[in-house]
Amino acid sequence: MAIALDATTITHGIQLAVAPVFFLTAVAGMIGAVAGRLARIIDRARVVEERARTGIDDGAMLQRAHHELRELRKRGRLANGCIALLTCCGFLIGTTIVLLFVGEISDTNSSRFALFSFLSGVVSFLLALLCFLAETVIAARLLNFYVPPASTDPK
Repeated sequence: MAIALDATTITHGIQLAVAPVFFLTAVAGMIGAVAGRLARIIDRARVVEERARTGIDDGAMLQRAHHELRELRKRGRLANGCIALLTCCGFLIGTTIVLLFVGEISDTNSSRFALFSFLSGVVSFLLALLCFLAETVIAARLLNFYVPPASTDPK
């Protein structure tokens, strides 16, 4: 395996490998967003659990708490799956960058592996987006926009 270390080859290798770095930036931003959602899910579950512990006598409240905790558990699993897929995506895109750079500066033919790792990363990203969509749909379903009408007191 001969390694070409002239400036033109290295420059071209860096240019070729930099394009997927922008994808990594998007993945990192999405991991941050989903991690924030997961933290809020956990915080909300703790509040609901505590409320359920203190309201043991109120059957209707306990039923609502159990329902909300089931939905929060689903959301948490989806958020965890989303983070796992995004992490896998980041790893695969990082592998793509390494393979493209190594393939450019050496006479190793790594283009098939780079293509496979890039496409696998894109598939992981798309699956993560589906998990994110499902989690947000469940979150929106939990919202209760009903506000009882104000009592009208004729004076």
